[in-house]
Formats: sequence, C-alpha cells, structure tokens
Amino acid sequence: MSEQSTMLPLGTVAPGFRLPDPDGKPVSLDDFPSASALIVVFLCNHCPYVKHVQKSFTQLAREYQARGVAVVAINSNDVETYPEDRPEKMAEEIQVHGYTFPYLYDETQDVAKAYGAACTPDFFLFDKDRRLAYRGQYDASRPKNGLPVTGADLRAALDAALEGRPQPADQKPSVGCSIKWKKNAAKIAGQQ
Repeated sequence: MSEQSTMLPLGTVAPGFRLPDPDGKPVSLDDFPSASALIVVFLCNHCPYVKHVQKSFTQLAREYQARGVAVVAINSNDVETYPEDRPEKMAEEIQVHGYTFPYLYDETQDVAKAYGAACTPDFFLFDKDRRLAYRGQYDASRPKNGLPVTGADLRAALDAALEGRPQPADQKPSVGCSIKWKKNAAKIAGQQ
C-alpha cells in the first residue's frame, strides 16, 4: 500500500542522529560539517518505489557529492517483519548498486519518527545551515506510470540550495511504501 510523506515544515533544523552502517560503523549528522547541503533519504531494500528510482538516485548522489553535497540513506523498517531489509541485506544493496553514501540502520525507528518519515523513498534536503529546504518526491515518475525517472524535483531543489536561490514553492509529497513500523511504534507514530 502506498503512503505519502508527511511534509515536515520547511526551515526545520535537521534532527540529529547517530546510526550504524551494516558493518556497525556509526555515522552521525555531525560527520558532515562542511557539506554545502545534506540529503537524508529513507530507503529500504524491498520497496518497488525505491527500486524504481535506485539507479537514477545513485547517479544523482554521485553527481552532487562531487559538488559538496552529503548524502545519507536510512533504513527504518522493522526487520522482524521484513527480513529482506536486515543489515546483512543492506550491505548487499550497497555493493550491488554502488552506493557512495552511508546506508544506515535505524533499529529503534527513533530517527524516522524525528524526521516525520512516512514512506520509502522519502527525501529531505537540508541547506548548509542544516535547515530543511525541500521535502518530497524525487520526481513525478512512479512504478508503471510510464514517466521517465529523472530526479527533476530533487535536482531543482539541490540546484537552488547550491546557488542560494529560493526553493520551488510547489513541493509535492513523496509516494512510496509505508515505513514498516514495529507494532508498538506504529501506534505511537499514528498518535503524532
């Protein structure tokens, strides 16, 4: 079942995090102090919406990392219910798809809650001051809608952030698979 992102208010300061990669190495928001912008994207391994944009997003990440943008992906899914999203499988995704950015595991799901993440993929772009400049869709393409995967929406937001221009006013929510909340977390997330 598809879900839309919750559209965290623009200007929100990036919530801090310290999460492990699949090898257990911790990565923190503070590890990117000189980045000109920061993309935080909530992904998982099994979602068809993630698979739909994966190759394009991996290329976009490389391109903008070369321009000083930091990129961090986070998997917050309940791996008891969705074992294909386990850290060992995340390590495989990194290798198979050539991720050049950290792919972190949010076991407690606290980071997803702090960001108001609702779906995979869910994109958050923070400016150099780590204030939210863009949240929403990668582009208008969806599995089976026939539109090309271009990353146009995220790309426009990145270019505006890097050039000091105002962000696009019309920011459309991301659409994807709902984050697979742990049973108790789903109740808590629904009350927020």
